[in-house]
Amino acid sequence: MADQIHDALFILLRIGAAAVLGGLIGFERDKHGRAAGLRTHLLVSMGAAVFTVISTHVAGQSHAEGFTADPGRIAAQIIAGIGFLGAGVILKSGNHVRGLTTAACLWTAAAVGMAAGAGYFVLSVMTTGLALVSLILLKFFERTYAKDAYRTLTVVTGIETSASTIIDLVKKANVSVLSCDIERNYVEGQALARLSVRLYHKGITDKRAHGIIESIESAGVGIREVKWTNN
Repeated sequence: MADQIHDALFILLRIGAAAVLGGLIGFERDKHGRAAGLRTHLLVSMGAAVFTVISTHVAGQSHAEGFTADPGRIAAQIIAGIGFLGAGVILKSGNHVRGLTTAACLWTAAAVGMAAGAGYFVLSVMTTGLALVSLILLKFFERTYAKDAYRTLTVVTGIETSASTIIDLVKKANVSVLSCDIERNYVEGQALARLSVRLYHKGITDKRAHGIIESIESAGVGIREVKWTNN
């Protein structure tokens, strides 16, 4: 009887640890307003721990009854199931993708739950700590170095303005023009140049948009409309 109580408490400890550690990762996501937040990560981690406990229990019971069960089969299904759940939080709008970090967090929360469910408390705590460091501290580090960003600049001018003039003005701002779509409407007397550009910039990339637009405005090319959008 004492052994059964001890085993039950140890199982409860493993599941509880998984819930707490998964909840810590989810809390960081919740603070940033992500759909998969505190409760989702907690339940994912706790569920993974329960499945891991079941798989080890089934494997141990099978040995006692004279046959062999593979404890890794349930664990493999956990990984596959989290893949479907993670795909559900990834949103794609045009060329812009959101939710990749949250999907990776769900995957990590499941791994933490599996480690805690298997009794590897040190591993689960260390993994949670590294995940939180990556989410919190590395976000500030990313702002310290320049990186490529891709944007679309759409400029509508009078029909007398050529697209090459717009391209030259944009290039003067040290921006790489990757491609240019040109439309000329002779009925309305206007020309459209849609430029796909690449910037190498540190900090908030779209701040550069104001300087680029101002340089086009000051050139006197007769702008009728200008739009700066994410790719």
